[in-house]
Amino acid sequence: MIAFLIENMAPIMFVALVVFLLLGYPVAFSLGAVGLLFAFIGIELGEFHPNFLQALPERVYGVMNNDTLLAIPFFTFMGLVLERSGMAEDLLDTVGQLFGTVRGGLAYAVIFVGALLAATTGVVAASVISMGLISLPIMLRYGYDRRVATGVIAASGTLAQIIPPSLVLIVMADQLGRSVGDMYEGAFIPGLVLTGLYALYILVVSLLFPKATPGLPPEAVGFREDNGSRGLTSLGILTAVSVAFAWFMMRHSETKGADFVVISMMYGIIFAFAVAVLNWVIHRLFGVRFLSRIAQQTTFVMVPPLFLIFLVLGTIFIGVATPTEGGAMGATGALLLGAAKKRLSWDLIRQAVQSTAKLSAFVIFILVGARVFSLTFYGVNGHVWVEHLLTSLPGGQFGFLLFVNIFVFFLAFFLDFFELAFIIIPLLGPAAEKLGIDLIWFGVILGVNMQTSFMHPPFGFALFYLRSVAPKESYVDRVTRKRMEPVTTGQIYWGAVPFVLIQVVMVVLVILFPSMVMHYKGVAANVDLKNIKIEVPQMDMPPMDLGPPKF
Repeated sequence: MIAFLIENMAPIMFVALVVFLLLGYPVAFSLGAVGLLFAFIGIELGEFHPNFLQALPERVYGVMNNDTLLAIPFFTFMGLVLERSGMAEDLLDTVGQLFGTVRGGLAYAVIFVGALLAATTGVVAASVISMGLISLPIMLRYGYDRRVATGVIAASGTLAQIIPPSLVLIVMADQLGRSVGDMYEGAFIPGLVLTGLYALYILVVSLLFPKATPGLPPEAVGFREDNGSRGLTSLGILTAVSVAFAWFMMRHSETKGADFVVISMMYGIIFAFAVAVLNWVIHRLFGVRFLSRIAQQTTFVMVPPLFLIFLVLGTIFIGVATPTEGGAMGATGALLLGAAKKRLSWDLIRQAVQSTAKLSAFVIFILVGARVFSLTFYGVNGHVWVEHLLTSLPGGQFGFLLFVNIFVFFLAFFLDFFELAFIIIPLLGPAAEKLGIDLIWFGVILGVNMQTSFMHPPFGFALFYLRSVAPKESYVDRVTRKRMEPVTTGQIYWGAVPFVLIQVVMVVLVILFPSMVMHYKGVAANVDLKNIKIEVPQMDMPPMDLGPPKF
């Protein structure tokens, strides 16, 4: 028995950790307890040197001294201030009105606003809860199928995990030892593609099951002109001119990839906002408007958060600011936007600070526990066991990626992202690097995969968040005064299933088309070293006198 324990110390230690977690013990304490327990067992069996424990204080200090992790409280605070200052409500109301009577319009609005909230909050809970409180009653009021409504809200909230400035990507980059800026840039396009897949699903549902996603009734559509028209032509012209201006400003730019997209959008956003402000000034002075009401409302509501998003991401992408500095700018910008809307209060700031402190402490405690666990795991050569296990899989890189993604997908049924990131990623990273897999690409693949951990029935946290705000009992709608049926837990679970499948499809797409991520490296010159020919010109050298020196 002792010989078996000595020979299999590393796998037994890993299984013990999984058992502790399944029993419901807190993650941070489970990691620390299992690490210390097996350290003492290893010392008794002669398989673990006590000197390893002397490195523990330095490991803990290294966690506290990690500047990259400072980005987590900054981005969390930015998102909470924006969400609690009413930005989500304004966006959902305006974008919902923008789609109007279009079938599935409210669902498209939820997806679009979910992507915007993801780029500002970076926290899944904040996105799901805010959209659940605001949009779910409206969708139920106008006859949306409950499975479609709850599924699209939960899935759109999880976009906060893959769209920068995601907290998930910060942790992923830290655990893989890579730049957060590179991880953000690599995840930018996959996040947009996933958003498009969500919208495509709603389009298919609206075509096949039109009653499941009805448009708003005409009487519910506001922001009309004096002649009764919607004024969408004005908005379309403003959008087209803004895009043309952005292209004109950037057509000679040497910037490529995500940098080009972000900087171009910045130019377009600034131009659109300047036009809207000019329209507002002229209307106040002379009573004349050249923009429609919907165009001005959309611009004033969407431009401030968009500007903040692209200011933060743009400075990170082009290398002007580190993620920590970008987060600090974002937090300051969120306070300024809240003050400009006259919605900033000491109570709001206090709540945001408290929530930020709780989340930051949660992350740090898990990270400290993970350091204790990894120290012992490395001391019993667990990293060698994992590396040999993974690198010996058949199929090379493809076989490794297939096994790892299936493994992580099923672990996500029981473990949330932070547990996966702090336990699994440090074990997978070295094996992936040894196989020649780019770690930024690998991190984005796992980031999309781990997104399913928020959506898996029955333990998905996004489903729990939505369940906490969805009506559990019948209620009277405050607008129509009709009695509405409650939303059942089964409807929430079944609504999540199609979006889990979409996320799996997205994992496959990122694996098959690595260029979606690899653009972060920029465009390198293609030089064939075999065709390089170096020619040294002949030079007439003066005769050299090698005789004795003359004085």
